[in-house]
Amino acid sequence: MRTFDELEALWRASPPAPLHAGSVRVIVVRKGDGVHETPARAEISPEHGLHGDRWEIGLDPDRQGQVTLMNARAAELIADGAPLDLPGDNLVVDFDLSAAALPIGSRVRLGSALLEVSPMPHNGCRKFAARFGQDALRWVNWKEHRDRRLRGINCRVVEAGRVGVGDRCQIE
Repeated sequence: MRTFDELEALWRASPPAPLHAGSVRVIVVRKGDGVHETPARAEISPEHGLHGDRWEIGLDPDRQGQVTLMNARAAELIADGAPLDLPGDNLVVDFDLSAAALPIGSRVRLGSALLEVSPMPHNGCRKFAARFGQDALRWVNWKEHRDRRLRGINCRVVEAGRVGVGDRCQIE
């Protein structure tokens, strides 16, 4: 597990993610308790979020956390060689998720689906700390990094569609 300072140094030394358009690197269907499937393609809808994901079971009525996205560069630094599904986000994207690039309410097209960035923060939790260590948790949640959104973002689904690994993601 990397230290806070190692993560920060690696982040600063690595090239930034694409700003206005990028791509989907990994799709993660969370089945529960660390069980993840990584299909090449998936359906997304306002009614079900990412089809087959555990979100369907609970169906949060406000739908602000239907689909989660994490920046691939942050995921790679934290995972340190482990599979990129380990953080547990639905979509790992090579795309800038910072608050400057995607303010709350921004819309992102991923494949044919359209998502909207929700105001609900996406913070690291106990499971995240157990997988990657306290330093990684502190790094993603640190208030000085909040606008970077290192842990990712929560989105609600605006338009149903299909998304696949390698599909373009872009701001609408």
